[in-house]
Amino acid sequence: MAVYVTGDTHGDWMNRLKTDSFPEQKEMTKDDYVIICGDFGLWDNSNREKYNLDWLEDKPFTTLFVSGNHENYDILDSLPVSELHGGKVNFVRPSVIHLMRGEVFNIEDKTFFTFGGASSHDIRDGILEADDPRIKSWYKDYTKLFRINHVSWWDRELPNEEEMNNGLKNLEKYNNRVDYIITHCPYTSLLKQMDGGSGLYDSDRLTDYLQKIKQTVDYKHWLFGHMHINQTYHWERATCIHEQIIRVL
Repeated sequence: MAVYVTGDTHGDWMNRLKTDSFPEQKEMTKDDYVIICGDFGLWDNSNREKYNLDWLEDKPFTTLFVSGNHENYDILDSLPVSELHGGKVNFVRPSVIHLMRGEVFNIEDKTFFTFGGASSHDIRDGILEADDPRIKSWYKDYTKLFRINHVSWWDRELPNEEEMNNGLKNLEKYNNRVDYIITHCPYTSLLKQMDGGSGLYDSDRLTDYLQKIKQTVDYKHWLFGHMHINQTYHWERATCIHEQIIRVL
């Protein structure tokens, strides 16, 4: 079995995971996994999206993903809850699978703790309701950074208390020791390093929660997306991943 990890795809699976970009798949089967670190790209159940999901389902490997901040949580939260490798999941397709927040998955004797979500940073001008009259003109104004509630933004981008408590309880079952942590955003201290004083990235209850996990959990490596860069922070045992596809198992 092989496990690969990549960053945000935003629904553009055909470019990221086509054979030319990811030739390793020629030797893979459905027992092998590609994990996407959030912003997978589940948006609207459109015919185009269904076609692209069917394309992804037809790939020789199985796709796993944690949720991002650019995800349709109305769709995700409506999916039945199942179990895979000891953790809770939602099946989007038989081999396209959402790894739920706060779960631990045991894959080939390696443990993966997953926790999706992040704060959107492209909402400087606010969250508008779908009937807001400003939307028509703002769409033409490229200086405006806004989202539309339940259309392009969901408050479920950040976790609730139940999900966070579930994560802590599941980690306790593994004596606060896992091999890999897969998230969409980083923990607060690394977020501040990446921000570099620009003020673009603010901490929130999720990054603070992940900071607590960093300080209390023994892990080998932490992988996350969100920032659209490929950078390993060796002293942190952490990697921000974007277009790269790296093998971890």
